[in-house]
Amino acid sequence: MKPAFDKLVATFNDAPPAGALPILTLELSPDKMVEESLQAAPAFQALAPDSSLWFHELEQRWAAAVGESEGGAVIPIANRRTSTPVRFAVSPIVVVAWESVARDLGWPYEPLGWQEIQRKATRDSQFKWNHPSTNNASGLLATLAEFYAGAGLTRGLTEEAATDPATLEYVRAVEATVRFYGEGEAVILERLRSEGRAFLDAFVAQEQVVIAWNQAQPSERLVAIYPAEGTLWADHPLALLELDALSEAQRRTYQDFVTFLTGAEAQRMLLSAGYRPADLAIALDETGSPFAADASGGPRAVDPSQPQTTLQMPSQQVVEVVRNVWWYTKRPTNVFLVVDTSGSMEEGSKMNRAKEALLAFLDNIRGDRDQVGLVEFGTGVKRIEPLRPLTDQGQEQFAAVIRSLQPRGNTALLDAVWEAHQQIMLADDPEAINAIVVMTDGLENASDRSTIELQRAFDENQAQRIVVFTIGFGGDADVKLLQQIALMGGGQFRRADETDIEELYRVISTYF
Repeated sequence: MKPAFDKLVATFNDAPPAGALPILTLELSPDKMVEESLQAAPAFQALAPDSSLWFHELEQRWAAAVGESEGGAVIPIANRRTSTPVRFAVSPIVVVAWESVARDLGWPYEPLGWQEIQRKATRDSQFKWNHPSTNNASGLLATLAEFYAGAGLTRGLTEEAATDPATLEYVRAVEATVRFYGEGEAVILERLRSEGRAFLDAFVAQEQVVIAWNQAQPSERLVAIYPAEGTLWADHPLALLELDALSEAQRRTYQDFVTFLTGAEAQRMLLSAGYRPADLAIALDETGSPFAADASGGPRAVDPSQPQTTLQMPSQQVVEVVRNVWWYTKRPTNVFLVVDTSGSMEEGSKMNRAKEALLAFLDNIRGDRDQVGLVEFGTGVKRIEPLRPLTDQGQEQFAAVIRSLQPRGNTALLDAVWEAHQQIMLADDPEAINAIVVMTDGLENASDRSTIELQRAFDENQAQRIVVFTIGFGGDADVKLLQQIALMGGGQFRRADETDIEELYRVISTYF
């Protein structure tokens, strides 16, 4: 939504109503938005997340903080942290696929759902699909839809139905075919643009992503598959934070902006960007609309008559149960952390910041079905911590190892990645997401292995795919080599400095 929302804000600011203040935008992840909203003096006065899910979470946490929560009862309006939300656009959650992939599945003639995706991924080892982690709206809404499908319901999902063994088995079968999880639509589109058709065959996203891609890209179309079992919607609400420090001018500006957002001009701007307007008087397939039928008469990439079944949003208590249970139904992970503790990591606070980042990564991996190992390197491989489940005891043991890391020596990066690769191959667990996360702040200068040997190791073991994330920490890291290593594992290279490495490790943890 950010590009479309920023355009709306710019349009409002260009011709504001009398007395309106300029509006500025701040982009935050949902969890950061919720955390900041709970502070005494947040950095913003209004919220426009992609889903009301985050308002529900915010209000539950606010109620607990101020002592208003009583057995899930509705929070009195006067005590809420936000005003009543205003919905200004909607977009259903769909499975997005390349048109050729969708046709192979039976689109547009057959109803398709989660079972067809699971069946395709099970039969075809080359088929790659993704849904974001439950830290993102599209990922959480898709996961709720899977639980609904497993329970055979379209409304009234309860805790009992969500935790029924048959439901859990259904969800586990679907989740077992996910290639990896991740951050959300924006990152997926960025990688599609850079890596093309080979990156993913299908992924979960808002319907708007299909329109935005097809408007901008001359390559093969993406199409929307509306799950036959039903789907949920990203409802794009806007609400004001109820802060004591709000001025009358800020309140009036918020109301002016609500009036603008729900007016015909803004609603048509949202339609042209691929969102379904909140104003139902605007026809989705009117002339010029991206939902209008193609002049060629072929099947539409998006279908304004879909979805046929809209699922009922469960209560916040059920949403929380599903988020917690998901950790035991999602695809398990084996991940090796490859950590540079060469002498250069002694500079400033590098080592301490790296330790904090590694601990943050551990904190975001939950469930004893996931395993983490570690390879520490300097002049050579200093230490290998084998894969261990992240039970409470495993967390404590691993945290102690991380706190004990000490910088010394040169930088045998290739040898360390080689060792992590070998350790994962020894685990021989093709059912898991197998991954290596590499962090270094310097140039390779001490390895016996070469890039050619490392590439050969990845190429020879395609049956047990290993995703590689590389992080260049600081300004001296060998970016070209780190990009090359990430490419070997079909992963990503990211830059980081001391201010953002902890957040970056949190983000990478969402892939697992």
